[in-house]
Amino acid sequence: MRDAFAGEVLRLIKSDESVILLTGDLGFGVFDTLSNEHPENFVNIGVAEQNMAGIAAGLAMQNYKVFIYSIANFSTFRCLEQIRNDIAYHNLNVTVVSVGGGFSYGSLGMSHHATEDISIMRSIPTMEVCAPATKMDAILATRYFASSPGPGYLRIDKSDFQPTEKELTFTFGRSSTVRGGTDLTIISTGGILEEAVSAAIQLSKEGIECRVINMHTVKPLDTLAIEEAVNETNGILTLEEHSTIGGLGGAVSEFCLQNSVLPSQFFSMGLNDTFSTVVGDQKYLRKIYGIDEDAIISVVKSKFSL
Repeated sequence: MRDAFAGEVLRLIKSDESVILLTGDLGFGVFDTLSNEHPENFVNIGVAEQNMAGIAAGLAMQNYKVFIYSIANFSTFRCLEQIRNDIAYHNLNVTVVSVGGGFSYGSLGMSHHATEDISIMRSIPTMEVCAPATKMDAILATRYFASSPGPGYLRIDKSDFQPTEKELTFTFGRSSTVRGGTDLTIISTGGILEEAVSAAIQLSKEGIECRVINMHTVKPLDTLAIEEAVNETNGILTLEEHSTIGGLGGAVSEFCLQNSVLPSQFFSMGLNDTFSTVVGDQKYLRKIYGIDEDAIISVVKSKFSL
């Protein structure tokens, strides 16, 4: 997804000189073509993410379309006050790009594990939030954010899910259905969609047909797809490489309860109010923290009456 994002930003800059990318001393090699061909549209701010967010706000006030880019925890938590006060409060066209959402940087430990960012960013007024599951998601989300007048959060995962049955569609604010099914709906956000699809394939062999939804846009949420899932299947399971507090599961359950769209069964899978204290690659950490294919299958069988 990272390379897909970089390629799309370069394409945008070639057609629109008002697009600018700021990086917090990250992306060497990834942005070489951009920095060589369009040095005026690329600035390495250095390890100074708070300054990066402030500079981005100033540029956006001068009608530039700005992307700020760093590892997920550094582009969000480290400069949260500047994102909130300088960017979002003034409703500026700045896209905060996080590379390595979830456990992407698994071997570097909890300081590099982004597992609270979605809940924090979606709570900021005017901020739109997207966690792509595929390269095409990432490309089209980048294109959308460049044209959107307000702030956005783009959470790029290091995993690389490739749909096998059909190419997924992408419309910002609308989810896409990856697999059909009437027994249960699995709603996933980000690259962990690959685990949901793998689990659904295995469950299908046992006669359990799961609808799998790629909820790439967490804010605004595709409430129509949720309502259809409640009415047409026997329950909802949300899945995210993120805390269960305030993320996708929180967003879905808030909508359901506040609008009396009540699933007969509901369960949210993610990190359960804990820091990730183990190191290892992304697949390994998904297994350790119970959000991989095997864990999904176990939850479906133990938590739902189907």
